[in-house]
Amino acid sequence: MPTVRSIVPACATLALAFAPASAAQRTTINPVDIDYRYNFEQINNGVSYRTGADPAIVNHQGIYYLFMTLADGYWRSTDLIEWRFVNPSRWPFDSIVAPAAWSDGSRIILQPSMMEPESILATTDPDSGRLDFWVRRMPPLPGSVDKSPEEMKPGEVPPGPWDPALFKDEDGQWYMYWGSSNVFPMYGQKIAFEDGKLIYIGRAQTMLALHPDQHGWERFGQDHCACWAPGKPSPSYMEGAWMTKVSGKYYLQYGAPGTEFNVYANGVYVGDSPLGPFTYAPYNPVAYRPGGFAEGAGHGSTFQDNFGNWWNSGTSWIGYNWGMERRIVIHPARFHTDGQMAVSTRFGDFPRFVPRGKANDPDSLFTGWMLLSYRKLATASSTLDEFAANRVTDEDPRSFWVAAANRAGETLTIDLGRVATVHAAQVNFADYKSGRFADAPDIYTEFELQHSTDGKRWQTLARTEAPRRDRPNAYFELPEPVRTRFVRYVHGHVGGANLAISDLRVFGNADGRAPSVPGRVTAIRHPDERDATVRWARVPGATGYNLRFGIRPERLTLTHQLWADELGPGPLLEKELRSLNVGVPYWVAVEAFNETGVSRLSRPVRMR
Repeated sequence: MPTVRSIVPACATLALAFAPASAAQRTTINPVDIDYRYNFEQINNGVSYRTGADPAIVNHQGIYYLFMTLADGYWRSTDLIEWRFVNPSRWPFDSIVAPAAWSDGSRIILQPSMMEPESILATTDPDSGRLDFWVRRMPPLPGSVDKSPEEMKPGEVPPGPWDPALFKDEDGQWYMYWGSSNVFPMYGQKIAFEDGKLIYIGRAQTMLALHPDQHGWERFGQDHCACWAPGKPSPSYMEGAWMTKVSGKYYLQYGAPGTEFNVYANGVYVGDSPLGPFTYAPYNPVAYRPGGFAEGAGHGSTFQDNFGNWWNSGTSWIGYNWGMERRIVIHPARFHTDGQMAVSTRFGDFPRFVPRGKANDPDSLFTGWMLLSYRKLATASSTLDEFAANRVTDEDPRSFWVAAANRAGETLTIDLGRVATVHAAQVNFADYKSGRFADAPDIYTEFELQHSTDGKRWQTLARTEAPRRDRPNAYFELPEPVRTRFVRYVHGHVGGANLAISDLRVFGNADGRAPSVPGRVTAIRHPDERDATVRWARVPGATGYNLRFGIRPERLTLTHQLWADELGPGPLLEKELRSLNVGVPYWVAVEAFNETGVSRLSRPVRMR
């Protein structure tokens, strides 16, 4: 059985050629490749999993800082590619959930979610991890009462602020927004920071509320079923406030309809002042990804990079061990000259370029490297119970292979079926009875990827490098493309009790032609205008399709990615879209893709 330790010396020369790969890396992928932390909340139930959610990313003095839920620290990056964990000098004992973060130019202010008065932290030296108290103890939230909505009196609000967002306007005035509920709205209020205190100015005002009866995408549950499961209806959840000001307009963003399913998204209301009134954007949702490997894009933040490009972060759902098992995603965004906010999730979990200058079209960041591993034959050196190797090519983060033993030298091999040009690979680990509930020195990831054209003679493709860290979603861009057929994972170490991999994803381009343009596209709006059925002719050789839709035929800002083998065997395919807004016209077009490339987009048709 091969091992990482025994293979590396024999391939030392080749490995050295790959060592500087990160320095030359031009691309990244979702989920973001960071050392997610093990959750401690279910320690008494024995449920162990890594997670990351509710990302608040700020650009502070040209460096990017990422704060998230239950991380016991934060991350820094100079390029949006490599992220380094920063151990803080102080942190709440219960950790931090859904934090607000804001850079005022000289410091970063960090406010946790809270149901009763707690502290707000700040740092003028975030690289060192030094955090000081900005507000040692918050005052009580004015009007806070623990009542049902029906019992509320004017001026009363539920306990909080939970899921807060901070915003400092250009005139120096501070504002706070908050709310996470399936019954209460989002609130906003003027605040001030003076002499180590937070001062609430006036009373909280209602900013926005969900209207799933009018906004299809705000319906909770898998594919907007408005349910936890068939026969178990559920209301929708609004949360995750974030404010962005662009060209004098205020974009108040929110996450909905709930983090536990594939349709978690970000929406926006737009106003002319920080406290509104705000108008619902008819093009909502702005960040939406119900299909693919990294499903979901809700509850995050919007920030600008050092070149003026906009990005929107969010939360992607896994949910195998627990409903709140999640990962972080970052998608390119833009604000059109007419004010429309848009986030591109097209091929949102395929490799994309990270720009080193102004990129006017977010879609241009897609590398064109296609998924080569979908449904390909996979074999393993050993298997535990029903957790078979074929699960690592199904593009489902909730299914995975488990090795019979977590020992160095275990292998997982994918046969791409033919020689293709490989540019990148992503190894997505899973947690199966991991038995870990906190960070520790032995929680790190170590392995090697090898490749072969014949399945017999193997060479190094990529490997983990120092310094050691945990890499639940390890991504490697190759310094040069490689022509190969077989890709093999050779195990070294993981921190959990079991070696479990959900998907080994290989990206590049197969020989041949991209699919032809999908034809016979029609779209029928249902009597319930929140829904529509799109139909199109099957394209021979297509691996999948993107339904691209929006409120203008020349600006199809939303994407629903589909796999061809999940759409049935007939010559005419169809998909129901359930994310539409009542009274808003829509257009839709379809593009097909395979392992070679992407077709031209079909002519947009109106949903009638």
